[in-house]
Amino acid sequence: MKQERLDEDAIRAALEPLSGWTLSDDGISITRTYRFKTFREAFGFMTEAALAAEKFNHHPEWFNVYNRVDVRLTNHDAGGLTELDVKLAAAMDKAAAARAAG
Repeated sequence: MKQERLDEDAIRAALEPLSGWTLSDDGISITRTYRFKTFREAFGFMTEAALAAEKFNHHPEWFNVYNRVDVRLTNHDAGGLTELDVKLAAAMDKAAAARAAG
């Protein structure tokens, strides 16, 4: 099912409960950096986030170095942010909550 791109008002509303996510300058993606105490915790987060991504059939662009995971979410088919990006961001936040280093 094709996802519809969110308009500016919907994006603003969606970002309110998502702490730490930033809208890109071009308005077509959101980004966040997660930091963990160890590589094991970062990798555990990525594993749990990957399972959520598979469930949604929507996959992140991400980069990992040791305890840091940089994430960018967008929907290439829709040409911007969709509800799937918001759902995946929330799932990633939940996966990170128990592992995050203050």
